[in-house]
Amino acid sequence: MYFCPAMIQKLFALLLGNKSDRDLKEIQPYVDLILAVEPSVQALDNDGLRAKTHEFRARLERAQSEDRSAIEDLRTRAELEEDADAKNVLFQQIDDLDKKAYEKAEAELAEILPEAFAVIRETAKRLSAGNFRVRATEMDRELAGRMDAVQIDGDHAVWHNTWTAAGATVEWNMVHYNVQMIGGTVLHLGRIAEMATGEGKTLVATLPVYLNALTGFGVHLVTVNDYLAKRDAEWMGPLYQFHGLTVDCIDKHQPNSDARRKAYAADITFGTNNEFGFDYLRDNMARFPEELVQRGHNFAIVDEVDSVLIDDARTPLIISGPTPNGDRHEFNELKPHVVDLFNAQKTIAQDALNNAKRLLTEGNNKEAGFQLLRAHRGLPKNKALIKFLSEDGNKTLLQKTENFYLQDHGREMKVVDEELYFTIEEKNNQVQLTDRGMERLADRTDPAFFVMPDISTSLAAIEKSNETTADKAEHKAQLLREYRIKSERVHTMSQLLKAYTLFEKDQEYVLMDSKVKIVDEQTGRIMEGRRYSDGLHQAIEAKENVTIEAATQTYATVTLQNYFRMYRKLAGMTGTAETEAGEFWEIYKLDVTVIPTNRPISRTDHDDLVYKTKREKYNAAIDEIVKLRDAGRPVLVGTTSVEISELLSRALKLRNIPHNVLNAKLHQREAEIVAEAGRAGAVTIATNMAGRGTDIKLAPEAKAAGGLAIVGTERHDSRRVDRQLRGRAGRQGDPGSSQFFVSLEDNLMRLFGSDRIAGLMDRMGHVEGEMIQHGLVSKSIERAQKKVEENNFGIRKRLLDYDNVMNAQREGIYKRRRNALYGERLQVDIANMLYDLCDTVVRSTHPDRNFEGFALEVYEQLGISELPFDASVFAKSSASDLTQKLFDHTSLYIKEKNDSMATRMAPVLEGIHRDRSGQIQNILVPFADGEKGLQVSVPLQKAVDTRGQSALRELEKVIVLSTIDDAWKEHLRNMDDLRTNVQGAVYEQKDPLLIYKHESFKLFQDMMDQVNRSAVSFLFRAFIPEEAPQAAPSQRPAAPRPQTTASRSLVSESTSTTASGTAAKKTPPASRPAQAPVVKQKSAHRPNDTVTVVNLVTGEQRTLKFKAAEPLLNQGWMLLDLTSS
Repeated sequence: MYFCPAMIQKLFALLLGNKSDRDLKEIQPYVDLILAVEPSVQALDNDGLRAKTHEFRARLERAQSEDRSAIEDLRTRAELEEDADAKNVLFQQIDDLDKKAYEKAEAELAEILPEAFAVIRETAKRLSAGNFRVRATEMDRELAGRMDAVQIDGDHAVWHNTWTAAGATVEWNMVHYNVQMIGGTVLHLGRIAEMATGEGKTLVATLPVYLNALTGFGVHLVTVNDYLAKRDAEWMGPLYQFHGLTVDCIDKHQPNSDARRKAYAADITFGTNNEFGFDYLRDNMARFPEELVQRGHNFAIVDEVDSVLIDDARTPLIISGPTPNGDRHEFNELKPHVVDLFNAQKTIAQDALNNAKRLLTEGNNKEAGFQLLRAHRGLPKNKALIKFLSEDGNKTLLQKTENFYLQDHGREMKVVDEELYFTIEEKNNQVQLTDRGMERLADRTDPAFFVMPDISTSLAAIEKSNETTADKAEHKAQLLREYRIKSERVHTMSQLLKAYTLFEKDQEYVLMDSKVKIVDEQTGRIMEGRRYSDGLHQAIEAKENVTIEAATQTYATVTLQNYFRMYRKLAGMTGTAETEAGEFWEIYKLDVTVIPTNRPISRTDHDDLVYKTKREKYNAAIDEIVKLRDAGRPVLVGTTSVEISELLSRALKLRNIPHNVLNAKLHQREAEIVAEAGRAGAVTIATNMAGRGTDIKLAPEAKAAGGLAIVGTERHDSRRVDRQLRGRAGRQGDPGSSQFFVSLEDNLMRLFGSDRIAGLMDRMGHVEGEMIQHGLVSKSIERAQKKVEENNFGIRKRLLDYDNVMNAQREGIYKRRRNALYGERLQVDIANMLYDLCDTVVRSTHPDRNFEGFALEVYEQLGISELPFDASVFAKSSASDLTQKLFDHTSLYIKEKNDSMATRMAPVLEGIHRDRSGQIQNILVPFADGEKGLQVSVPLQKAVDTRGQSALRELEKVIVLSTIDDAWKEHLRNMDDLRTNVQGAVYEQKDPLLIYKHESFKLFQDMMDQVNRSAVSFLFRAFIPEEAPQAAPSQRPAAPRPQTTASRSLVSESTSTTASGTAAKKTPPASRPAQAPVVKQKSAHRPNDTVTVVNLVTGEQRTLKFKAAEPLLNQGWMLLDLTSS
């Protein structure tokens, strides 16, 4: 007997229960404990209820106290330890203890959970009952000055149950249901809670947010837009603030401001996903610890988690700036060629369609199918073709023909494509030029205009030639330059073809204010400031004849997916996550738990109505809308694009049906339209933006008439979007219904629809206006949606593979950068950099026993002429032994050199402190390495206390930070170029991803080697200048100011980067590699300001104008900061 997989799955569910049942069984004991402790919590007076928070925090502090005390002791020892290896061991112990303390805190939270949840529930209950009084605290008095929820009455504080949130007065009338306790527990455990519309996700989140905020590590509550972030912070804030917890919203404050820094320091921080990510990037461009705004990534709850972690997960957040020749592109030059190809292809596709029609009338089905397939591969979105495929038997014929030519890996498909100029794989969103297309382009341009050179063969030929080394290098560079230019040209052509064939105005994007703006396919909202990546947005701009914005250079980037994976604990909530449960687990290790509703859902979901053509479908949908409106029911009409919403609006106007339209062009009226949508007889036409995050509340007359009626005019590619639309009806037990109208001409049905539906309608002898409605048909459509979801997941997973390469490199470089910024572990990193450089020098010369080359390399890199061994030892010893000896020798050298500089500085610093300590807080100490100079700002008191050593530590910090930042920006540009160029590997039958991984690793190695060389070389050669250089110093460069740019789906953030800085540079001699530039921070002094400078060697002080003092700053003088203490 044969059992299908579905039957086996049902059998297991019957025997073992489904996942939802098992999850609820696991969570129920927590709920039982909460209910058990509630009587004791209810017996507390208001002050006793508030005192529970102090009790919980004391328990958490006791649980971690031993480990935290040990960590502080280890930090003190690490600060005094001079040996790099011993210091590294101490920091490893600190990390281990920090992890141990966190685990103890989590265990204690599990013990506190029942009481904590009961406390929040009781607080909500007392607030909903009316105002109540407690003894006033300092925090109460502070809150009363800026919040209307609190009023001071003598020694007491009165907490009201009405306050202002998002500019409107709200009244607290919510108390947690028992099922919401389940949702709160799921979120605390670091999972995703799927809760139906109207079940109070915002209220559920108060339970785990309060509990986890008790640790003081910070809780982030992430929303999809700034309105929700600000509203929820003000709406839910008093519930936390009553218990002494601090609450803030980062979207209320400017980036890099003290107010935003304070918001992150709060116990509970609200904000949008974009701003959390951008602040992370800004922090990794900071030059001083005081500039940082974020603290550790402890616990985050993401609202609409499927939108953030699935739909926008691979979206890069980018901070960028100008790039050389960023405004140079070939879109305008190549556009006429693409238009010519497109028009020629339209002619071929139309001819093929006409031939197919003629052959069908002649009874030649085989040739007709061939011509139909050619027309489909040429222009699948041709409306005439879509119309023809909706007629009896035609779609089935196309599918049979396509299956025939796809066999044997599509070997025979080239016969179909030989007349086409390009082919379109609509399912994979790909456009490919054919040989005929290349020939047509060659006729219009140069024959070799698009011909890619054979890199491997050409490089081999150059290597075998008898040319000199210099000529070989020149020919290689010329070959690679030609390959890069043509690769970019082919890429530009590909993006232009995509823009013309796959992206349509008012569907994927709209034109507003002469700009191309993307429409979110999940929500239907305009994605302000966001741009498609890889030049596609520029291609669409060229197509629509609007200004093509210049390309920019990436300074810092991270995807939302990789940002949120940094949190120690992550949770999420949404109404639709179950369909993506596999992806959530694979990428984030997040389990999905479906939370039962408080009241049974009374919405009726009807089977889909399937029509042959769109015209029949829309006519039937309009008839249904009129019928429902006449019955007094509010109607929400869901559409998948701006174009369809406007089409239906025109049709309803012809019938004189009053209605509202909510789409990307009319998003400003969203709140007003949603407020009216629940009235009896109201008709609202909306794109997907009405399907997520909107809560339509019904008037009593509307409930009596049968509730909200959902009319879907098309099935979306994603089941989540359809479920979100359905979820607008039937909230909190309200009556309602949903009905989807589908046609075989819809995109989903054309691409992934079952052959059986088309064949069934043909066999039934379809008549104009007839439709099919059956549960099996609806399931067939859902299977088509699953195919799309699987296809999209495959695409996302491919992008993830690329992104993981970049993420591993980013984590490594940002970790080293943080060590430099804080300075605690910088000595360990510098020791490692020095060891790596020693190893590189030894291994580059030891295989040939080239001692002279070794000595020269050591001198060029480190400025050391005295070596720890002679040529005989160099020849006999192993590379590892030589590396260790060289490392020990150079480590001792740099220590003695630094001690000598500190000894020279100490008397001058003490003299300045003795004479002017009341006036001076910071001094600028000049350093140079013979090629470039810089000035380092050092606190005077600390410099005196450490006898000059702190100035050297600041020098190390500035050099390492500047070197890393310059190298990382250049590396990101190289990685962008690499990702574009490797796509040409498919022409050589190679996997672009494998080449990308291999080449990116080499690029990263080269970058780290350059960082080591540049930083260590400057530190070894650094000295305090005593004599003026012969040449006049060049003007200090201003810090670069990046411009706002964008990537697919997300706007990049404009920022400004500065460093503690450099001064003038000499041209480096040919024998030495160029040093990485160190940026000079722009002075705050104006030319005529009066300043005081001091000579570090003699102690002499001069007071003069800044324009006269500026040249002295590179001659052994330093500027005194006369900021009042």
